[in-house]
Parts: sequence; structure tokens; C-alpha cells
Amino acid sequence: MVKTWCYLGLFFLLIDLAYALPQGFVYLSEVDPTILQEMRYAGYHNFIGRPVKGYGSDVCILTKPAADALVAIQKKLLHSSLSLKVYDCYRPTTAVTDFIAWSKESVHQEMKQEFYPHINKADVFRLGYVAKKSGHSRGSTVDLTIVPMPAPLQAKYYKGQKLVACTAPYMQRFRDNSIDMGTGFDCLDKVAHAFSNNIHGIAYQNRIRLRQIMLEHGFEPYTYEWWHFTLKEEPYPDSYFSFDVK
Repeated sequence: MVKTWCYLGLFFLLIDLAYALPQGFVYLSEVDPTILQEMRYAGYHNFIGRPVKGYGSDVCILTKPAADALVAIQKKLLHSSLSLKVYDCYRPTTAVTDFIAWSKESVHQEMKQEFYPHINKADVFRLGYVAKKSGHSRGSTVDLTIVPMPAPLQAKYYKGQKLVACTAPYMQRFRDNSIDMGTGFDCLDKVAHAFSNNIHGIAYQNRIRLRQIMLEHGFEPYTYEWWHFTLKEEPYPDSYFSFDVK
């Protein structure tokens, strides 16, 4: 009986080792379970319209310094009854390759009406909305927003449902419980640029609030996407990882 338990213990240990993250990476939920997660590329509600290669699970993985910086931001936001919500964290290079292949296909434009209503899918790289060498693959880049607390009910996306442009007014576009940022997440459009002249009032103030708190905690914003930030002192500035998200 003792021998059997030893074998079982060894078996489960081997399983844990098989799924261990590379050194320096952590699961965000294990560092701070209060940060909300809606990992879009693991499901169907994204600009491709299906799970992206390399995303075997809907979990956020980041380098430890990036995760720790988000923890500090979350603590500050919670004092104002707000919370971070992440859409994408570490992105394997296999996912980037998948994006490139998708952009070259003339078919599979099921999600155009919501995510890129005003551009051609073939131009997503040229226009700077997706990178052929993504900072996400270095593990210290994150796509995120701010959600009021207690968090409003998260809208459910159903494959094949009627789509509304990400540029539509706040009360009309997909409701993912984010505060109003002027567009939905992954809106491949000029109005998603951080300082778009078409964004005013509360939406503009919300973008500034997100940008400011990220800057205060060591993140560098990306001009073309209000949701995209990279840790300035990232530990792997020249490394692009390919391990799967699982």
C-alpha cells in the first residue's frame, strides 16, 4: 500500500513538472486572484472568430515582474471600487504565426463587422494593429481595461450571434463589463488609438486614467491601442517564447 502511494505521488509530481511554466513566468491568478480575466484568444470572441493556436487554456501568464506590477495597480484600483481585467497576456509565437496566416486568407471574415469594420484584414499588420514579432511573446506585455466593482454581469458571446461594430456607442456595442473606453477591446480602427480626436468626455477620461496608472507602475503604453501596455523593465527584452498557454 505504501509503495502504491509512492507511485501515485511520483505520477502526480511528473504531471506537475510537465505543466510547469518556464523560469520567471507565473500564472496571474496565483499572484492575484482578484484581477479579472477574459482571455479572448482562447475562445471565439476575437477578430479571428475561433481559438487561436497556442491558447490551450483561458489563463493569463506573465513574467513575475509584470505580474507584480499589476498586483500593485490592482491594490490601488480596489480602493476606488475598481478592478483590472486582462484580455491577453503572454502570447506564444505560434499564435502570431496563426495571425499572419489568417491575414493572408481572403476568406474567414466572420468577425469583420465587429472588430475591423473599416479596414481590410490584409492590412492589420501594415497599420500596426498586430505585430509580426509581438511584445506579448516576451511575456511582459498585457492587454487590459478597468471594470467597476462589484463587477457588472459579463455579457455572453455566442458563436454566430449578430455583431455590432466595436466603434458603436457604449450602450450599443458588445457589453463586456468594462468601463467606457470609447471602443471595445481589439477594435482595429483609428478610434482605438489612445489619443483619437473622435473620443471625448468620460471615455477619454477613462483612457487617461488607465494610461496614467499604468505609467505610474512602470508600463509603457502603445499609441495605436488604448488597452496595450509593456513593462519598461521587462526581464526578457530580446526573447520570444513559444510555449503554449495551458
